[in-house]
Amino acid sequence: MSALPRTAVMLAGGLGSRLAPLTAVIPKPLVPIDRESIAEILLQQLAFRGIQRVLVSIGYLGHLIEAVLGDGSRFGLELQYQREDHPLGTVGPLWLLADRLPEHFLVLNGDVLSDIDFAALLAAHTASDRTLTVATYPKQVKVDLGVMETDASGHVTAFIEKPVYDYVVSMGVYAMSKRVLDYFRPGESFGFDQLMLAMLQRGDPVGTFDWGDGRWLDIGRPVDFALAQESFQTDRAFYKPWLAKEEA
Repeated sequence: MSALPRTAVMLAGGLGSRLAPLTAVIPKPLVPIDRESIAEILLQQLAFRGIQRVLVSIGYLGHLIEAVLGDGSRFGLELQYQREDHPLGTVGPLWLLADRLPEHFLVLNGDVLSDIDFAALLAAHTASDRTLTVATYPKQVKVDLGVMETDASGHVTAFIEKPVYDYVVSMGVYAMSKRVLDYFRPGESFGFDQLMLAMLQRGDPVGTFDWGDGRWLDIGRPVDFALAQESFQTDRAFYKPWLAKEEA
């Protein structure tokens, strides 16, 4: 049997409610960044990194996604679509695609904007033989208020004015092995958060792929989306490295 093509699963079935009202008429993966939709940029990046086939899980306004992205040939990819009859979460759609998944594959949200090296992530995961590897990014959260710590009696024990907290967050990009399907049942709505907790409980090590020296744009809220538009226009060559080769 010939090896299956290098495969990514794009999750494009969500409502994108945090970007409402824009997503009332446009699915979040088709929201424009510069002159193209997020999904179109993402597919170009995947093709540039050697991915050959993308399985697209669609639900809300999925017919628009199919109409815009087509069969993938203009990206140099093979695109296949799978409709969710009801929301299945971040991981649940994988059972619908089980017969098309290779042993190791990528899973990514259809609204990811980064310059991550997808090939390096997949290679690192394959070499580790883990069930799951999560692409991670450092994130600072500033609280624009004075924060108090109190004891059981309600007395203030500490005060911090407008603190800044540092976290390591998931980028919405994962490499997985097919045995991840053992964690949930076909047709079950199952999220990434549930998968993480189940793996930690079982003692199944979860790997990370640090992309802290790269770029990642958060577009969850309208204010973040506006900042992402500006950043993408300024740093377009980082998100589209093939442009430098074309201009050379």
